[in-house]
Amino acid sequence: MALSNPLLLSSCSFHRLNPLLFSRRCYGTKLSQWHFNSFNHRFFAIAASQNGVFTSPEVAKCFDFASEERIYNWWDSQGYFKPNVDRGNDPFVISMPPPNVTGFLHMGHAMFVTLEDIMVRYHRMKGRPTLWIPGTDHAGIATQLVVERMLASEEGIKRVELSRDEFTSRVWDWKEKYGGTIINQIKRLGASCDWTREHFTLDEQLSRAVIEAFVSLHEKGLIYQGSYMVNWSPSLQTAVSDLEVEYSEEPGTLYYVKYRVAGGSKSDFLTIATTRPETLFGDTAIAVHPQDDRYSKYIGRQAIVPMTFGRHIPIISDKYVDKDFGTGVLKVSPGHDHNDYLLARKLGLPILNVMNKDGTLNEVAGLYCGLDRFEARKKLWSDLEETGLAVKKEPHTSRVPRSQRGGEVIEPLVSRQWFVSMEPLAEKALHAVEKGELKIIPERFEKIYNHWLSNIKDWCISRQLWWGHRIPVWYIEGKDCEEEYVVAKTAEEALAKAQQKYGKNVEIYQDPDVLDTWFSSALWPFSTLGWPDVSAEDFKQFYPTTLLETGHDILFFWVARMVMMGIEFTGTVPFSYVYLHGLIRDSQGRKMSKTLGNVVDPIDTIKEFGTDALRFTLALGTAGQDLNLSTERLTSNKAFTNKLWNAGKFVLQNLPSKDDTSAWESIADYKFDQAETLGQLPLPETWVVSKLHMLIDTVTTSYDRFFFGDVGRETYDFFWSDFADWYIEASKARLYKVEGHSVASVAQAVLLYVFENILKMLHPFMPFVTEALWQALPGRNEALIVSSWPQTSLPRDAISIKKFENLQSLTRAIRNARAEYSVEPAKRISASIVASTEVIHYISREKDVLALLSRLDLQNLYFTGDANQSVHLVAGEGLEAYLPLADMVDISDEVQRLSKRLSKMQTEYDGLVARLRSPNFLEKAPEKIVHEVREKAAEAEEKITLTRNRLDFLKSTVLVAD
Repeated sequence: MALSNPLLLSSCSFHRLNPLLFSRRCYGTKLSQWHFNSFNHRFFAIAASQNGVFTSPEVAKCFDFASEERIYNWWDSQGYFKPNVDRGNDPFVISMPPPNVTGFLHMGHAMFVTLEDIMVRYHRMKGRPTLWIPGTDHAGIATQLVVERMLASEEGIKRVELSRDEFTSRVWDWKEKYGGTIINQIKRLGASCDWTREHFTLDEQLSRAVIEAFVSLHEKGLIYQGSYMVNWSPSLQTAVSDLEVEYSEEPGTLYYVKYRVAGGSKSDFLTIATTRPETLFGDTAIAVHPQDDRYSKYIGRQAIVPMTFGRHIPIISDKYVDKDFGTGVLKVSPGHDHNDYLLARKLGLPILNVMNKDGTLNEVAGLYCGLDRFEARKKLWSDLEETGLAVKKEPHTSRVPRSQRGGEVIEPLVSRQWFVSMEPLAEKALHAVEKGELKIIPERFEKIYNHWLSNIKDWCISRQLWWGHRIPVWYIEGKDCEEEYVVAKTAEEALAKAQQKYGKNVEIYQDPDVLDTWFSSALWPFSTLGWPDVSAEDFKQFYPTTLLETGHDILFFWVARMVMMGIEFTGTVPFSYVYLHGLIRDSQGRKMSKTLGNVVDPIDTIKEFGTDALRFTLALGTAGQDLNLSTERLTSNKAFTNKLWNAGKFVLQNLPSKDDTSAWESIADYKFDQAETLGQLPLPETWVVSKLHMLIDTVTTSYDRFFFGDVGRETYDFFWSDFADWYIEASKARLYKVEGHSVASVAQAVLLYVFENILKMLHPFMPFVTEALWQALPGRNEALIVSSWPQTSLPRDAISIKKFENLQSLTRAIRNARAEYSVEPAKRISASIVASTEVIHYISREKDVLALLSRLDLQNLYFTGDANQSVHLVAGEGLEAYLPLADMVDISDEVQRLSKRLSKMQTEYDGLVARLRSPNFLEKAPEKIVHEVREKAAEAEEKITLTRNRLDFLKSTVLVAD
């Protein structure tokens, strides 16, 4: 079996699990051949930790997660989160999706904070003035519900027992006390927002923007009042948005009820199937499919609604009816079903509402008036059974709409509300994508965006709550509310308008409703920058913003509305890009929920694995696709954090002492951005610097294309494999050489150069550990967070890369042979390398590196020699090696061991073959079992052949020796 780990056979073969990864005891090299540089490195650690913020790898075994908050506060105190407008005229601006003020951090928040912070930190390092605007949403329904519950549990009072002003005052008190929780948690994730620009959707500036937007839309005829169907929450007694309704598949009952045909015999009736029989009091028609022969004779006649004392409704035909559902007969209840409502409007049917706002039935229900909807359902069915109108009931699974907040069943209800006419706004938003003014990532979501806007419905923006932006509409006392009202920005302006129209003695009162929370959120990208004051400095400097990042599940409810409102009020698309992330699921791909008990708390995760490991794990996903979060991934990336820390420790331990001026001058002389310098480096150094320069280009392109998962994987692979597994190990051949600093300086310079650039590229992903390591390095005149991004298009040497890859192939081949023959890790063996003159030239120049990486005896490493009684290895085209068997194993003992092993393997194989030759087994055993036995037999046969060939080779070697 080929071995991919280039350190598998070294004395540090378990380096990935070993916290002492780079301990100087790692190699058992004789001190007469190698020695360690005894530099005085304490000054680096002292410099890094003198302010009490940072800890150096020189004094800490591993990165301390407790230091994350100190580092974060230090960044903030230095003003690094604010945009540096002196850097240029091309700012990078993101508006944070405002989390609910009631919220506690969940993995969805962690995802958007991670991705947005990656973008912000990257562009800040690229030199652009960078602004990330934070804030929270007042969350009308959620916040009011939280405070109502608090008042009930702590004081035993209901909201309605307080005045509106008293209640809203209590909500503000709650907000001041608990509203900052989620902001503090977002800070724990490393969010480098400009907190001096933090906003709240109910603060004075944003409230002014909301009023301005409402008044403007109303003046343009885009806001109107009317009675239409909405999602109604009976317990909250308010309309709720589609986003706040969650559908769940739940077991229920399908009820079959007889509707007699008026003027017909006892056998003339239609049977309908319904899950909500209590709504039959609101029926205004019975519908059948026009091509359903069962009922064609009844079309045009009248049916009698059960339990209504003979109320007649028409029997109509429409292709909307599903002939195969239930009995193929549809009761049309336009006041209580979204589809029935649309059908009734199309056909001109009347609309009857049978329900009060609290979920009880009203006077239209007759004897059932005052009963709760579910109680009425039970009593009605009982009465139908008594009257012979109940046919049957059967179990049925249906999609039940439930309130996201309270969990109750949502009732479709016709109610008088305020609406925004969306078609004129949607048309401009569609054109923005068509003309390329707005790009949605991933691109496939453009189709969903276009479909929704092309089929958009008017937006219900009123909510029957006390917490939120009060609708700026005032009614005239004694007048019809729907006809007589004024719209104004203030109460004083409203009174003046009313007096001008109705006289000085007029009395007015404000609409009690508040605006949908999403209305204020739709203005977020520009209201947070000062709009409607277009002369505000932030608006002029930073609008339009650059990008909007959020979950794909709110593309319609928030993103599209922001685009529409941005174009309407500013004449410009509010952002150029929309980046959509997926959902966070558990390790099994299930949605996280309290019911399943699989919710992962980000704060608990940070305490166990560190913020950097969590961020790195979340960022490795693909745009728009859901990410499965597992403990294994977090554990692996925590190990990555430790690996970085230990690499930093190795680099620091092997740099010159502070007083060694000549050594530091030698390091400073290396100009790795110049092709001339690169061409003069030894092979391992040329290889790793070239690979670094290639990585910088690749990673920069991936950052610019929003391929963050690729950035993480590419940088991870380079650091772990190329730098840590290969170059750090190769560098020891120079660092521990007897010759001293002159030989070591090239390795020291390369280690420092490559490592600091790795820290830069990883900083957006893993800000805390990279900043701590950066501060521990010598000569840091600025913080990593504001350091310059690595330069692209730097020189690289493709030929040297290929040469070092040959050296790697040779090393792997030797290691594989050592493993195959179970050579002790500490044992050094002889080797003869055979290759062309050119290959021998560059391989032999790095014989110290080859001997170190392959555990070879440097005194018996030849580049010609006797190949008899040796293991022949082909490392690559034109590159071979011969390893003397006697160096690796006791041949006689190995022959005995393999003979016993072969005998055991043969016995196992014979047993498998016997089963496969048994007709009884082949006939009765499941096909899967038979297939598995065949695979095992084939695998065993292959192992027997390999073992026999190896045994024959060893026996022939013994004979030759004899």
